[in-house]
Amino acid sequence: ETALFHKGRELYGLWQVRQANQKIERLIVVEGYMDVVSLFQFGVTQAVATLGTATTPDHAELLFRNAPDVFFCFDGDAAGRRAGWKALESVLPRMKDGRQAFFLFLPDGEDPDTIVRKEGAKAFNERLKQATPLSQFFFDELTREINLGTLDGKARLAERAKPMLAQIPDGAFGDLMKQQLGQLTGLGGGNTAATRAPQPQRQPSRTIQPVAKRSLVRGAIAVLLQQPSLALTLGGKHHFQGLRLPGVELLLELLGLVEQRPDISTGALLEHFDGREEQASLHTLAAQTLPGTEASWTQELHDAVAQLEKQLLVQRLEELLAKQRQQGLDDTDKYELRELLKARAGLRL
Repeated sequence: ETALFHKGRELYGLWQVRQANQKIERLIVVEGYMDVVSLFQFGVTQAVATLGTATTPDHAELLFRNAPDVFFCFDGDAAGRRAGWKALESVLPRMKDGRQAFFLFLPDGEDPDTIVRKEGAKAFNERLKQATPLSQFFFDELTREINLGTLDGKARLAERAKPMLAQIPDGAFGDLMKQQLGQLTGLGGGNTAATRAPQPQRQPSRTIQPVAKRSLVRGAIAVLLQQPSLALTLGGKHHFQGLRLPGVELLLELLGLVEQRPDISTGALLEHFDGREEQASLHTLAAQTLPGTEASWTQELHDAVAQLEKQLLVQRLEELLAKQRQQGLDDTDKYELRELLKARAGLRL
């Protein structure tokens, strides 16, 4: 340790990872220097190691500055799981939307060096695909010695989890983690909206509701994950391709998968996204318990699609009006603009 060199801020092999990868899609954190060397020798060129220390907050920040996905690969013994928990504590306050962390615990007596020599790079990468998402590892560890069948156990879980979840930056991931805590404890996961007095039920409206755009798409995706066959009730009629909204492409992909395979299950849907950046979020959504009935879920899905189609109409209108101001419209554009204005008037947007 010197004024210039701090072990808690450096990662062994990171320079070599940058040299070997034009774009770093993931980083794999292992415990030993020779693990890094062996993985590189066998073609796994995204491995780094801490310098004989536990994962620190500075390490976590450095990892996520270089890659959106971080895999912690430790021994499966008690010491390895403690190292994993220490890593989780360091990355949790840095889990902004778009970042993912996974935990892979190897069989007793094995480390990345021995595994990659025995099985090769392909098998090691397959193991990484089965790594545990941070969300699952978090709740698995906290509930390991807690009896959730008792009120005392649920209270203890809430007491332990809430201060940690409060460290997560605002965003979808933090919201979903709090929802998961609420489902396990029945306390609402700290979501203030859940503590408000219940409102009388009302029939869903076909007009645009003041719902956050992300929530609208995420809600539709959650419904499809719970009951994939509900996509078939749309009859293939969902016209919001091209809508510039986070999650729209994912929603369209899910709808397309169900239409191609009408009997597809939730598990098969999730399997389709193995190894993709959406995997962890989809697993979290699928684990939720949605309130309501199949009929209300169907209505929610149809309302979401209708609202997305209206938003696409508004988006296209804005594009044409901007073009009209900047360079003028040709006859085709003018016709489309007239039709869109008629459609908007009919929808009372």
